[in-house]
Amino acid sequence: MMLGQSIKMAFESVRSNKLRSFLTMLGIIIGVMALVVLVSLVNGATGSITDQVTALGSDLINVVVKDDKGRPIRTEDLVSLMAPEEIREVSPAGSVSVPAKVGSSEITATVYGVTPAYYNIQGQTLEDGRYLKTADVANRTYAAVLSHDAAEQLFDEADPIGKTVTIDGRGFEVVGLLEKTDNMLQSMMSGYAIFIPATVELRMAKHPYITQLCFSATGSTDAAEKAVNTLLLDRFQQDDDAFSIINMSSIASAMDEINGTLSLLLGSIAAISLLVGGIGIMNIMLVSVTERTREIGIRKAIGAGYRSIMSQFLIEALLLSLCGCFIGLVLSGGILAVATSIADNIVFKMEAGVVLVSVGFSTFIGLIFGLYPANKAARKNAIEALRYEG
Repeated sequence: MMLGQSIKMAFESVRSNKLRSFLTMLGIIIGVMALVVLVSLVNGATGSITDQVTALGSDLINVVVKDDKGRPIRTEDLVSLMAPEEIREVSPAGSVSVPAKVGSSEITATVYGVTPAYYNIQGQTLEDGRYLKTADVANRTYAAVLSHDAAEQLFDEADPIGKTVTIDGRGFEVVGLLEKTDNMLQSMMSGYAIFIPATVELRMAKHPYITQLCFSATGSTDAAEKAVNTLLLDRFQQDDDAFSIINMSSIASAMDEINGTLSLLLGSIAAISLLVGGIGIMNIMLVSVTERTREIGIRKAIGAGYRSIMSQFLIEALLLSLCGCFIGLVLSGGILAVATSIADNIVFKMEAGVVLVSVGFSTFIGLIFGLYPANKAARKNAIEALRYEG
């Protein structure tokens, strides 16, 4: 009964001084907004990037050969590179930037020299036609598969299948067209991309040996990376500087770590705003205690004890803090909704963990910074409080 009365009186006090109460809550509102919005923006952005990195191939391993030690990798060596059971497929991934032309349309395309395995390794999808075949690689066929963006620039709305595109002065038959991707990183990486047989690209690049490879793993990418590393060390005289390995799953893990670190850092900065808001609550509560000294005296005179007075002011401080938290969460939701509508393919949302931390920290702030004013009010002498003129 006493607790219910204290809550009712706290509500009445907050409602009777609306503007002052709102200004008191403002520090908490800004603190909660800073905490929720900043952490949610970081989580949304880095989460989107992590998803897109994963979509590129979480089982993908890229290799760049820097020094072949007199034992260069040729297309006929690809079979031996697939010997370990940890490796599913392997393909060259060399590239060269050259002009591509159809009639009056011309672009600077990135031409990749690949084998049929590249299609599965990279998770590509055909919109029309076919992909490169083993016979195309063996026979050095002038066949090409276009990315959607490259086909759009070169052929506009026309069907490119069966038509000829001139790449670096050579005529290639378009045999396949890749689907347009919504993945930003895939789109950036493919861009004006054209895929041709590795044997033709090596001749075009005037470099007879393979210096870039991509592998897919049968299971763990870490195990596959270890197997690839062992293979290449054996081939290149145990010199680990002769090549570099990029494990895509490691990049995704690194992004998760960066996300956690940034969220913690920004959350800590936002927590300072909440502490400032707590100081504002304590300041106003001290003013309120002074203003209501006679009220405290009257309550004590009619039998209100230490606990009753203490709970009344402590609940009032807690109410101010939690109301500020609620308003901050509502405004944060609105800001994140606007950010999501503006951003391209990124969803910013309030996670339950961030909301719970905000509510918990606001409760802590209200209790800690309301404790001193409440204690001061509860310890006032009844007779002196009644004599107070203000």
